[in-house]
Amino acid sequence: MMRDVTTWPPADYFVRPERRGHRRTLLDRMARELSGYAIRPAKVRLLRQDRIVEGIRRHEGALRVKTDDELKDLAASIRQRLRAEGLKGTVVEEAFALVREVAGRTVGMRHFDCQLIGGVALLNGFLVEMDTGEGKTLVATLPAATAAMAGLPVHVITVNDYLTARDADWMGEIYRFLGHSVGCITHEKTPAERRKAYRADITYCTNKELVFDYLRDRLLLGESADPLRLYGEHLYDTKGKSDRLLLRGLHYGIVDEADSVLVDEARTPLILSKKEAAGREVEVARQALSAAAKLVEGDDYRLEYEKDQGLRRVIVTEAGRETIRRITGGFGIQWRGAVRREELVKKALAATRLFNRDEHYLVRDGKVQIVDEFTGRVMPDRSWEGGLHQLIEVKEGCEITGLQETAARISYQRFFMKYLGLCGMTGTAEEVRRELWSIYALPFIRVPTNKPVRRRSSPDRLFASDDEKWRAVVRRVREIHDEGRPVLVGTRTVAASEHLGALLAQAGLSFQILNAKQDGEEAGIVERAGEAGRITIATNMAGRGTDIKLAPGVAEKGGLHVLMTERHEAGRIDRQLAGRCGRQGDPGSYEAFLSLRDPLMENAFTGFWGGVERLSRRSGYDIRRIAGRRMMLRAQKRVEKAHAGVRKRLLKYDEQLGDALSFSGRTE
Repeated sequence: MMRDVTTWPPADYFVRPERRGHRRTLLDRMARELSGYAIRPAKVRLLRQDRIVEGIRRHEGALRVKTDDELKDLAASIRQRLRAEGLKGTVVEEAFALVREVAGRTVGMRHFDCQLIGGVALLNGFLVEMDTGEGKTLVATLPAATAAMAGLPVHVITVNDYLTARDADWMGEIYRFLGHSVGCITHEKTPAERRKAYRADITYCTNKELVFDYLRDRLLLGESADPLRLYGEHLYDTKGKSDRLLLRGLHYGIVDEADSVLVDEARTPLILSKKEAAGREVEVARQALSAAAKLVEGDDYRLEYEKDQGLRRVIVTEAGRETIRRITGGFGIQWRGAVRREELVKKALAATRLFNRDEHYLVRDGKVQIVDEFTGRVMPDRSWEGGLHQLIEVKEGCEITGLQETAARISYQRFFMKYLGLCGMTGTAEEVRRELWSIYALPFIRVPTNKPVRRRSSPDRLFASDDEKWRAVVRRVREIHDEGRPVLVGTRTVAASEHLGALLAQAGLSFQILNAKQDGEEAGIVERAGEAGRITIATNMAGRGTDIKLAPGVAEKGGLHVLMTERHEAGRIDRQLAGRCGRQGDPGSYEAFLSLRDPLMENAFTGFWGGVERLSRRSGYDIRRIAGRRMMLRAQKRVEKAHAGVRKRLLKYDEQLGDALSFSGRTE
């Protein structure tokens, strides 16, 4: 059933509409999860895919003979009908046919039939899975343009600034032809530029910038969110709060790479902080690091992988507590409390043992900058809380920043539940479709490919050690390079990408690295990655949304070859990397070279895996290789299950916090 938006509240800086959620009980969650089994297939059948495509096609003949001016007049007519009738009936078919025709004239791409199906599903509030390379960027223009013609402010939400700027500029030609204004939100935008961008009919933005802008508005409003009060302030104060607000509300959101935004990143709460001036933190941090350096692993502390949390943590032993008390005895008043000093040393141990340079963070321009574990990109102006960031700054010899005081917070889950209309698209959602339904009420549909997939996958190759793996990777890269085919080698960390780069340089091979250090060169590197014989080493920056075009003659040689060097904690991220090749019917190949010493295996099977290694040495058979492939997949499943549990607990905590804050008149 198409949406009737004629009853939706208007969008302005006084009303600022959003969905008011309620605390979900255990019965609510159970009912939602159980209903997913019955509702999902029923809604898919209601789409009547073939009939929808036929309905859109009926209007194409008349549109093709119209001039550009006549199409613009038609867009104005459809806009009036949509605002009067809502997103339903044949007017939606006419709108889709119009967008299809305009896309062909402006950007030279006409929507395929499968893309039309995806567009209709998005307009109906579905989570749409389309294979990588099937043109999700173009698909989004169908519901975005149609919803904008109906008078809804549209947010198209992407995972990074590169995709945001690219898509807003690229697809903006379609929207502007139809009479829509287009805004773009990236990290460097000023508040005035952001407000102008959110005022546009269609706004492209990243998930992080959008949520933080929302929190800034909530912080500005405080208890003054009443529309009448805001309007009164506007009448009598030219610089009132309404003139400083950024968003006009949360009407209609289209989330690109939805599994990354709504699932992977949902483990991390979004916290807007106020910085305090650095005082004695430098001295305390140095003392904590000094004390941590004197502790002995195994005797005073141990590092454990907490399966329920999906992460490693520091455990201090009884002997360690006594050692900490003895070492810190002369440090000062801040070290007198037993709980306080133990917590400080544990954080210092975490900063030195669990957080690694060029893996979890970079040091650039004298500052510690966090690297997003899912995207491989630097997150400017983000910091770890609880003093951990300051400890890492001291560890790296950087100027220490002040501690962060929480001003506002919200989880991705609770934020996106506030949209009046929400939909999403991705190439990898099947594994998490039930979670997406239970949290966001997004039913799942898979859209078929336009052309048969010609991607060839080879069985994983397992190696006993990292050194053996890297030597094999270099040999394989040389083989593909000698065939005249481009190679994309995927690594998890900046350090791994640079290590492989050094090995390739020793072998006399030319290459290009794409990681968080080269983020400014991303567009050029991606543009050349499909050239014959080109070798590109990339972190997750090349894993999502990256479209590598094959140069002339490359397809005849077999297309792009993708080589993965380490599995990620979610199998969906591995699938995204594989999806860089074999796009839109092009040939391509994919394989994985993995070490049995990969952190994924070490963390998931700490005790068990050590026993397998000992048994292998005694028996003379490499049992690790025999069990490795199955255990690698099992390790992924175990970590994914742990992360799902973390997301559930975070949402529950966020709801409880929202209930508590509501008593004070605040919502975040």
